[in-house]
Amino acid sequence: MTERWSAGVLHYAEMGYWQPDYVPKPTDLLAAFRVTPQPGVPPEEAGAAVAGESSTATWTVVWTDRLTAYDHYQGKCYRVDPVPGHPDQYIARIAYDLDLFEEGSIANLSSSIIGNVFGFKALKALRLEDMRIPPHYTKTFQGPAHGIVMEREYLNKFGRPLLGATVKPKLGLSARNYGRVVYEALRGGLDFTKDDENINSQPFMRWRDRFLHCMEAINRAQAETGEIKGHYMNVTAATMEDMYERAEFAQELGSVVVMIDLTAGYTAIQSMAKWARRNGVLLHLHRAGHSTYTRQKSHGVSFRVIAKWMRLAGVDHVHAGTVVGKLEGDPNSVAGFYDVLRCEAAEPDPVKGLYFEQDWVSMPGVMPVASGGIHAGQMHQLLHHLGEDVILQFGGGTIGHPLGIAAGATANRVALEAMVKARNEGRDLMAEGPDILRAAAKRSRELDMALSTWGDVTFDFESTDTPDITPAPMPTGA
Repeated sequence: MTERWSAGVLHYAEMGYWQPDYVPKPTDLLAAFRVTPQPGVPPEEAGAAVAGESSTATWTVVWTDRLTAYDHYQGKCYRVDPVPGHPDQYIARIAYDLDLFEEGSIANLSSSIIGNVFGFKALKALRLEDMRIPPHYTKTFQGPAHGIVMEREYLNKFGRPLLGATVKPKLGLSARNYGRVVYEALRGGLDFTKDDENINSQPFMRWRDRFLHCMEAINRAQAETGEIKGHYMNVTAATMEDMYERAEFAQELGSVVVMIDLTAGYTAIQSMAKWARRNGVLLHLHRAGHSTYTRQKSHGVSFRVIAKWMRLAGVDHVHAGTVVGKLEGDPNSVAGFYDVLRCEAAEPDPVKGLYFEQDWVSMPGVMPVASGGIHAGQMHQLLHHLGEDVILQFGGGTIGHPLGIAAGATANRVALEAMVKARNEGRDLMAEGPDILRAAAKRSRELDMALSTWGDVTFDFESTDTPDITPAPMPTGA
């Protein structure tokens, strides 16, 4: 004990941040970090350094630690495992006492866990892979403004994925022409259309004009189809005052949904989620910017962590990967993301990249959104991989249809309903999907043209973010 308080520099492990005998408490927040130590740094010391620098430690012994119950507030690295196939990488598991975090604050949680430690020189790279958020902390957050069940009741749409499209081109259209795209897509059979992440209030189209023309389009499409429709009106702006003004105008016009970008920040997202619940408006989150820190395997923050944070923060939708589209998305990783967003509870599953159990204690689920390079010819794959509680967004796959926007929307709706019918009949979607689509296309010129145009389009590139453990092949005859 005397040595622990001697002036000067001690190894983090010697200061108590490495505790291999520690048994995490049910109330502890747990984190799994992928650690790549510098040469000569033992993995246990690297894990202890992450625990220390993300909780109470600094580079030298400080006597003021003795004014606190320091052993209570220390992060505790209790396990370090080598990563299969990567001899220089380790998974360090760290436990944090709940008292280290402000209740109901993603900003404080993220500042604590990832705030300073990622620049630590003793590490070549560091990635936050997963977290267990204990029920005691989960209950301090509002959670989704409405959730999957309430959203379906708002929209009166059950038993199938929802369909959407991002308006293209995403920049340059006038407000009137933008509204025309929304109208054609919605009357053709989509449930939603969407502003893209960088549509806010630019010289070619100010936000108020866009909202007015979009709501005119929605009202006309609803009158023609008898269905509830929506457009994700992006209220992201420079200040919270501007965002509230835009959201309130959208609500006054009758919009069922507004949108915010991840780049607006965690505090802005939580603030808008509280507004959305108070005002009965769905909140869509576009994960703009996430790949700058989620995509690389060795450094950053996994999207499964961001997904957990956003469920706590209170969004109703979040883009979470397509598996088959143009954007990054390993099938097993995406399955893990969707479980994090939708399930009431999840068990550890290394094949999906899930390191911990997670109990959401009745917090509503978030509707995942699949968007980016998908088309009607992939409908069987989308339903197989992503399930029913998902929004499938076909931007180019709607607006690029040879017969026009409404025809593109109709093609997607026909493909979806054919596939849902086949699923309900117990058919094997992955084996029979192409035949099911071709049969449906015989009765739908719109779908036939879509399959002729995009049927062979794929984006077959190796994913950069994959779980470290892959499923074992099934034995022959099993």
